[in-house]
Amino acid sequence: METTVERKQTSFRLRKDLLERLQVIAKEENRSLNNFVESALMDIIYHEPNAVTLAAMKEARLSKNLETVDMSSFESFVKSCSE
Repeated sequence: METTVERKQTSFRLRKDLLERLQVIAKEENRSLNNFVESALMDIIYHEPNAVTLAAMKEARLSKNLETVDMSSFESFVKSCSE
């Protein structure tokens, strides 16, 4: 089964430092610059939260069942998270 996706060549002007960083990361992942950038853009455009995350976001927006977390010190914060 062939899964060919139509592609269109385009060009962008990027900051030199950004392009250099993208090239380094792509090389570290043994990927072409094109593949790396396309994958990163796909992740941004098509990322959809799962059902648990969506429910938590809705709960937070509605301010239901929210707990108070003591952040006056790191130790009390850690303790309040484990209770």
